[in-house]
Amino acid sequence: MTAAMKKRPKKKRRPAGRSPHAEATYTCDSCGEEIVVPVDLSAGARQDYVEDCPVCCHPMTLHVEIDDHGAARIEGEHE
Repeated sequence: MTAAMKKRPKKKRRPAGRSPHAEATYTCDSCGEEIVVPVDLSAGARQDYVEDCPVCCHPMTLHVEIDDHGAARIEGEHE
């Protein structure tokens, strides 16, 4: 049997179900840009944290809520 004929090990597949990450958007109060934010679903159904706007650098308090289906909703307000 040649090296080309040897079987390669199968890649492991991620189990079916929801991903541990999602995305949500908010509009910056300062510059008006719509910002896409990655959301860690494993961090809980309600999350609050401060993050600078990647466009204008103003700090925003982000309030994240995740529903039972894993959909994330986010609201941003000036820090």
